[in-house]
Amino acid sequence: MGYRFRLHAKELPGKPDLVLPRLKAVIEVRGCFWHGHQCPLFRWPGTRTAFWRDKIIANIERDARNREALLADGWRLAEVWECQLKGRGRKNPDQIIKSLAYFLESDVAFVSLGGVQTFSARDGE
Repeated sequence: MGYRFRLHAKELPGKPDLVLPRLKAVIEVRGCFWHGHQCPLFRWPGTRTAFWRDKIIANIERDARNREALLADGWRLAEVWECQLKGRGRKNPDQIIKSLAYFLESDVAFVSLGGVQTFSARDGE
């Protein structure tokens, strides 16, 4: 579609997956397990539960800090959740592309394809 981007810009909080400097926009692709997304692709592991709860909750908290830092610095952010790309609830790839193109051409500060609902520390117990 002609968009110029960089991968994993180290100077930005969280080293976002895709950075589009001209549009002051970033796109993050989030794995539902690793980032604690409340969707059918996520299940709490049955073993080493304390380790995994702490790990995933720390990822969620870090994501929130990075999101706030990017937005505070004037960056616009789009999150694409794994469940939108695979599994029973996946969307048509053309839908995802159109949604991201709309975001990039708009002045919207934040969008989450798949919703922002993640687990909290209480949910892992």
